[in-house]
Amino acid sequence: THGEPRTVAGTVLTTLHEHDADMAVWDIKTMAEHVYGSTFASRMAANLVGVFGMLALVLAVVGVHGVIAYSVSRGAHEFGVRMAVGARSGEILRLVLTEGLKTIMVGIGLGLILAVAGTHLLTSLIYEVSPLDGLTFAVVTTILVVAALAACYAPARRASRVEPSQALRYE
Repeated sequence: THGEPRTVAGTVLTTLHEHDADMAVWDIKTMAEHVYGSTFASRMAANLVGVFGMLALVLAVVGVHGVIAYSVSRGAHEFGVRMAVGARSGEILRLVLTEGLKTIMVGIGLGLILAVAGTHLLTSLIYEVSPLDGLTFAVVTTILVVAALAACYAPARRASRVEPSQALRYE
């Protein structure tokens, strides 16, 4: 129809009953409603994968933050020495972020290998997207790198503010 499909339903029912009064007609749906209902299970599975993916991202960010924070606390003496001999806070910040980025890139590399190997498991949940879609891999990788660097920033900032005299006295 050109207009609202539900407005035609009454006319269709009347026509059907004129031809066969005993015909049982129930659960009248538009094609859009039928398609929406028939894809419910796939949409719910995809939504669950998305929710678990977001949960995994949050856990990964918390884990990266914890590891980098622990590393910074263990290296406080080193940062104090570096600052005592003339390193600026920006250099310390860059040092910690670079070390964090190295670890992140190893994880991203291993994750990409496992993702490519596991794409066949999700092919039934994705429509009109190649399992090895380069854009999807690039966007997800970018999101992961940015999130991990954001998790590294607070400990790196803390390392760049280490007071040399306190760090040297600590040991």
